[in-house]
Amino acid sequence: MKVVVLKGGRSLERSVSLKSGARVEDALERLGHDVVGIDAGADLVDRLEAERPDVAFVAMHGREGEDGTVQELLELVGVPYTASGPSACIRCADKVLAKHLMRDAGVPTPDFHAFSETAFRELGAARALPAIEERLEFPIVVKPASGGSALGIKFAADAGAVPPALVAAFSYDAKVLLEAHIEGRDLAVSVLDGPDGPQALPVVEAIPRDAGPYDFEARYEIGRTAFTCPADLDAATTQEAQALALRVYELFGCYGFARVDLMLDTAANALFVLEVNAIPGLTETSLLPQAAEAAGVGFDELVARVLELARDRSVA
Repeated sequence: MKVVVLKGGRSLERSVSLKSGARVEDALERLGHDVVGIDAGADLVDRLEAERPDVAFVAMHGREGEDGTVQELLELVGVPYTASGPSACIRCADKVLAKHLMRDAGVPTPDFHAFSETAFRELGAARALPAIEERLEFPIVVKPASGGSALGIKFAADAGAVPPALVAAFSYDAKVLLEAHIEGRDLAVSVLDGPDGPQALPVVEAIPRDAGPYDFEARYEIGRTAFTCPADLDAATTQEAQALALRVYELFGCYGFARVDLMLDTAANALFVLEVNAIPGLTETSLLPQAAEAAGVGFDELVARVLELARDRSVA
């Protein structure tokens, strides 16, 4: 089978995408496929038409790769592709849209408020910050509405820390999310489709080795974070986390695989869903491959299953 691996692109997560793509290419070559890596750019359509692949393996993260853009393009040129379709990608990529979707469906998620840069510049939204800060209480998390890999996320311990956190978030996106901070354990549940439907993989817990938040550097620098999989949780909490992940996976309309990030409030012993990643990382330190390995699915088998799912969907 001829497979193009779409990677790189122009997003701020380009470096992570290149690592994911390279690892996928190695696996596909070991599996015996004819593999062509494409660093997505202005010549993408020309490259796709020249290569005429059987399937495109999407290993792009962030804007253009994870927000439905490249998925719509692949459908337009008639190339089957891995992972979720445009509508699911759009819902997952926009954190504000995702939060509203979860809240409307009754999925437990931290309380939040969202603003656009226009609201701050032209509608006086800054005057409403004291009310927001009172409702959410400190500390709060300020994050861009789109993007992943913990880029642009800032923790505001008090009111004085909110304005610079907003400036940082607005440098990544024109819309920001102010979210109640949940003190507890950072968990992730990956979901992998199979012949019997979506399957929740073992829970992964990320434990930063040094003080501070689980940010971009902590996530991708080897040695900065310890990962436990399966996470050291009681059976009831594990089952609840996996059930929540499956519920959200289906709510968002995901396909193939995805990762659901959660927080376990240790004081209240309650789970909260933070976000859904339609195309999670596939690097050496990424959580989906770790969870699959714990479930007895090696990386090559994981890639093979995802590829087969793409082929099955194109046939359907």
